[in-house]
Amino acid sequence: MIAGAAIYALTRAIKKLDIAHALAIAEDTDTRLIALALLLIIMSYASLTLYDLLALRTIGRRDVPFRMAALASFTSYPIAHGIGAVALIAPVIRYRVYSRYKLGAIDIANISFLTGLTFWLGNLTALGLSLMIDPDAFGWVEYWPPTLNRLVATALLAGVLGFVVWSWPGRRSKRWPVRLPSGPLVLVQILIGLFDLSAAALAMYVLIPAELDVELSRLMAVFIAATLLGFASHAPAGIGMFDATILLGLGSDDKDPVLAALLIFRILYHLLPFVIALALFGSVEAWRTLRRNHSAAPGSGD
Repeated sequence: MIAGAAIYALTRAIKKLDIAHALAIAEDTDTRLIALALLLIIMSYASLTLYDLLALRTIGRRDVPFRMAALASFTSYPIAHGIGAVALIAPVIRYRVYSRYKLGAIDIANISFLTGLTFWLGNLTALGLSLMIDPDAFGWVEYWPPTLNRLVATALLAGVLGFVVWSWPGRRSKRWPVRLPSGPLVLVQILIGLFDLSAAALAMYVLIPAELDVELSRLMAVFIAATLLGFASHAPAGIGMFDATILLGLGSDDKDPVLAALLIFRILYHLLPFVIALALFGSVEAWRTLRRNHSAAPGSGD
């Protein structure tokens, strides 16, 4: 249903677009701005490596080094999100990466839950703050008044604050044998998620032509909404819903410059990491296979 809505929304958004003009704008984009956007995206993915590290520390697996946590985070997110089945593919990739440390299915499920918690806490906090600062951010949506944005922002921030207070002493689920992060760790999760999202949103911001006069608070709100809707659609890289939300939320009558920025952002944030992550994960798997075959070969222990 969400995927169908994404296709419908994108179809409406691109009706008045001049693709050739948008491509020309993209080609003329200042390379220094593209380099800055790439730097911000690298910072975003660098913070992403902390998702798994924090989850591992929360479940008490301090024996797993940072380099393995970074490998699991960097390969699982771009590949799973790029294919469009995060809940299915990300745990499989993590299981393969952590196999040498004998993390079982329950451990992987716990890590997936905790990394997801970091993602949602960061996004919901950022969305609440953005809507509180700019209640008119969703003015392009019919029958969506600023008052409703303020109510949504208040509810989101109150919910996040309530979870921090509730989790402060550290709690263990009766149905799930894992200690949930304590309040201080939840604050760290929120900060990591905020940094990750802010760096990605800023990358989009620097690519949008200055003459469009898009306010940062508006971009943050629209970008977060696009990210969450794209994630919920389960489409590869959120294609359709993410793009339609960006075009409708940031574009004025002339959406071609926004499309140009979106195309560059897609290449830098989704396509390049997806290709690099696939190559990295494939190389690690090939190397491990060669080592196993070499160890199992007759006379290898001589």
